[in-house]
Amino acid sequence: MRIVDARSGRDVLADTLQEALPPGSEVAVLWRDGYGGVAGSASPGASSSLAHRAESLLTRDPLTVHSQRIEASWTTSEGVRVGLAAQLPSALSAETREMWLALARIVIGAHLVALRTLARAESLEKSERLQQALFEIADLAGSDLELADMLRRIHTVVAGLMYAANLYIVLYDDVRDSMRFLYFADQRDTYVADPERDIPVDEMPNSVTVALLRHGEPLQGPSAAIRERLGVPRDIQHGPDSEDWLGVPMRRDDRICGAIVVQSYDRPDVYGEEERALLAFVAQHILTALDRFHAREELERRVEERTQALQLSNRDLQAEIIERQRAERLQRALFRIAELSITSETLERFYTQVHDVVSDLLYARNFYIALLTEDGERLEFPYSIDERDAVREMRKLTSGLTEYVIARGRPLLADRKRIAALEAQGLVRSRGSLAHCWLGVPLFRNESVVGVITVQSYSPAINFSVRDQELLTFVAHHISIGLARKQSQDRLVAAHAELEQRVESRTRELAQANAELLSQIGERLRVEQQLTHQATHDALTGLPNRSQLLDRLSHAIARAQSDSQRTFAVLFLDLDRFKLVNDSVGHSAGDELLIETGRRIVDAVRIGDTVARLGGDEYAILIEDIDGPQVAEELAQRVLRALGEPCWIAGREVFPSASLGIALWHPRYRTGAELLRDADAAMYRAKSSGRDRCAVFDEAMREEAVRILDLEADLRRAINGDGFVAFYQPIVRLDDQRVIGHEALLRWRHERRGLLTPSEFIGVGEDSGLIEEVDWILYRQVMDELARGGEGYISVNVSPRHFRSSDFADRLLRMIDQAGADPHRLRIEITEVALLDDVPRALRMLRTLRSHGVLAQLDDFGTGFSALSYLHRFPIECLKIDQSFVSGLVGDTQPESVAVVRAIQALAGTLGIHTIGEGVENEAQRATLRELGCTYGQGYLFGYPAERLRAAPLKVAVTG
Repeated sequence: MRIVDARSGRDVLADTLQEALPPGSEVAVLWRDGYGGVAGSASPGASSSLAHRAESLLTRDPLTVHSQRIEASWTTSEGVRVGLAAQLPSALSAETREMWLALARIVIGAHLVALRTLARAESLEKSERLQQALFEIADLAGSDLELADMLRRIHTVVAGLMYAANLYIVLYDDVRDSMRFLYFADQRDTYVADPERDIPVDEMPNSVTVALLRHGEPLQGPSAAIRERLGVPRDIQHGPDSEDWLGVPMRRDDRICGAIVVQSYDRPDVYGEEERALLAFVAQHILTALDRFHAREELERRVEERTQALQLSNRDLQAEIIERQRAERLQRALFRIAELSITSETLERFYTQVHDVVSDLLYARNFYIALLTEDGERLEFPYSIDERDAVREMRKLTSGLTEYVIARGRPLLADRKRIAALEAQGLVRSRGSLAHCWLGVPLFRNESVVGVITVQSYSPAINFSVRDQELLTFVAHHISIGLARKQSQDRLVAAHAELEQRVESRTRELAQANAELLSQIGERLRVEQQLTHQATHDALTGLPNRSQLLDRLSHAIARAQSDSQRTFAVLFLDLDRFKLVNDSVGHSAGDELLIETGRRIVDAVRIGDTVARLGGDEYAILIEDIDGPQVAEELAQRVLRALGEPCWIAGREVFPSASLGIALWHPRYRTGAELLRDADAAMYRAKSSGRDRCAVFDEAMREEAVRILDLEADLRRAINGDGFVAFYQPIVRLDDQRVIGHEALLRWRHERRGLLTPSEFIGVGEDSGLIEEVDWILYRQVMDELARGGEGYISVNVSPRHFRSSDFADRLLRMIDQAGADPHRLRIEITEVALLDDVPRALRMLRTLRSHGVLAQLDDFGTGFSALSYLHRFPIECLKIDQSFVSGLVGDTQPESVAVVRAIQALAGTLGIHTIGEGVENEAQRATLRELGCTYGQGYLFGYPAERLRAAPLKVAVTG
């Protein structure tokens, strides 16, 4: 008996009841607590036998009435069972006994109510602490703390709920099979965690943490006991053992994505069921906090990338603006110079105004114009403004920088170093004040140099660039024109017509340059518009592409969410047998069909509906503002009728058709991709129903999709576990029914649905590509069975998928060798499709296997191509007659089935191979097969598939 005292201190309840009895009395009262245990109270000195009597009253009523003992039991209004026993020093009157029992009921009831109130208060306090902790975790996840600081504070929060001096958090990546220690705090373990380091799980085979992730359920207890339970060897690299260890996995949907672990090195039994449940609850909130933290980091990263991109775009835009402003200033300068050449009254006025124009374009505080005299012997300076050399006198040609430009006929941009180098070479000799940077551009007249326009700087802070040189050169060309006009004023009357013609010509050139500049700007805008169009439209059909469709779907969803009266639908269309067109008349013809399809769909839908090409032969239609599903179905039928009209493609008349799925708007949708997904699923339903039709996505499809998704997830987990098992069905000799072999059949022990046959999951396995892995699991079990010895062979089914792999035979033989099995006891069963898919490869594989003792049987013979011309080419050991023919040996179809089986027997006899009748379920079928010459049989008549091989012959009557 276990008595739990519900309070500390003096036993008040028993004392209270004892005080109402004569001195020397003993009292014991017990009740069942809410956890199935027995709690109670006993007076000091009460005997253990009295407590035992009180406990026995919890399951029965008092049997007898004793004069010196009071026994009673009852169930309170709250459903609590109470047992009361009192030992008296002397007998009491019946009235006193009844009064005392009534008092005891009241006192005990009040005591139980107080205990429940106290328990509820404690529970409420724990709930408040837990809620406060979760609030703190949520606040930490939304803060701008670094990850390490956030996890450190989360550790503090967890430590406020339970003993958590030693705590660590790991994240697990099931795709890469690796984990990261995000946080590690331990009083004894000196391990230093690197949150950025991915640790492959294979590097930690003896880690209890890895075992927890594999186990997938919470683990609790001493670490040594946990290792012993999970079969994990002791490894000192993983830290010291703990007296109590509690680990809880973190889940995202059905996937293990991490774990949180606390442990105690010096105190056992620190953690119980309450701590386990609490840590599991907190673990999911920690995972949510981590997800929010990583989401915030990802958002900040994207914002930073977007900011940088905007900065680059802004910089490019600013550069473009500056360039345009520069071009505009240059254009204004050229117009002004052209105007000055006509409007300036004198050459001096013209020079001054030209200086003003150049000053608007570049630094021109020191500026002069030098011209050759008519005889070409002297250099004059009709205009000069300079900070140091106020006056420049006419001089004979020397070796100055100005003369150097005139002699070479090219601009010169020289800094102090370049000038010194030219002087050192003897090419120039500086005159006047030495400039820090000097820029001179020749002035031409009729392709002859007539002078120089020059700007210079005396300050190291001001330098001219190549762009300044190009600008001044361009301006100088127009200045030359003005100079020529001004210098020829004395010939103005005679050359007036020529001058006007030249001015008009130059004006046209400027207009042409301006037009070209505007044309370039327009071309750039056109290219930008074209790129934007290409990014949102299909290149082949010109229809909107998936990106634009998803954008419009997002707007449609937003409008529908804000206005419950608005509804819309998405139609997903896929052409039937489009590959046949590409394979028969070429891809260019296929493109023509895709273009024609897009045109017909656009003609069939309403104005305002969106038709998009998603890629390949898939199209989608967004129809908005509809009254109900009948509108979408009517439009779908209209589209199908339009597509069904014949058309000429590459000189051939084709009759296209399509399968169409419809997904109607529902508030559960959050993104356009979800609508497209469901419309796609409905389209496949229509295609599987016979093509050239439409189907509406409904809850049944949704449930089927969820079922398939769950089944695929279960299939993946089963591959990593031990869910698949081989069942063996005997193959017997028909005359004496002796077992000569077995066929291995795949079964799946599903954790919820029980034992499943391949027909219930083979489709999902084929679609996901997992069925090959499942087959190899079956093959491994068969090899292990063969390695145990015995008699008779075992056959395994090999799908055409395996025959498409060039290394199948080598891999199967390696598996046989590794298991130590006898290859002569193994048979493979293949179908005619596997043989004809790639004849040379299939022939090569069968010969390789046969050379090592593995023979081949042809399964389901008669249901496929049954081309007799290929049978003699392949090393086939046996033909298995399909059960559809065996079942027809009895009944209305007996003549046809007998004829087919007789033909198969004749063919097998000619080729020297034996036959096995499949699906034999009754004695009549067995007898008929024997009469037709079939040697062996397989079916429920001889045995159902079982997990163990059958070695003894069947004990049934043999007739015939």
